[in-house]
Amino acid sequence: MEDEVDRLVAAWRRERPDLDVEPLEVLSRVSRLARHLDRARRLAFSEHSLEPWEFDVLTALRRAGSPYQLSPGQLLTQTLVTSGTMTNRIDRLAKKGLVERLPDPSDRRGVLVRLTEEGQDRADQALSGLLEQERAILSELSPAQRGELAALLRQLTAPFDNIPS
Repeated sequence: MEDEVDRLVAAWRRERPDLDVEPLEVLSRVSRLARHLDRARRLAFSEHSLEPWEFDVLTALRRAGSPYQLSPGQLLTQTLVTSGTMTNRIDRLAKKGLVERLPDPSDRRGVLVRLTEEGQDRADQALSGLLEQERAILSELSPAQRGELAALLRQLTAPFDNIPS
């Protein structure tokens, strides 16, 4: 089975035989897959009236476990945005009734961000929709192939995440 990346690589090999274009065979496919995944994510989230960034914040809180709350600093670490961006996001989610700010009992100047019941419901429903979309994307692979692919991708991404091997 040939795909668009095969055609792209063949064209570069023809036009630039002096270059080793092998990385394109893997990374162009990863890039194309990322675009398809982004579309699937947006569809799954829009069905629950969420933007991707909203899903990221809500699910960070949901993964924290009961009582589903984190400090803004912990949210920054998990979502990789600036403090100004996070403040804006928390404000917008609070306005929608998806999160609430509470005083931090361990720091009189600090606050905690807690998922509301509505926020938890939306996060859970959007996650179910996302997993359905992702299963469809992976449906061409056997369980063993999915495991092998996950392991290979982990090997590539772990150094970026500073995860000890």
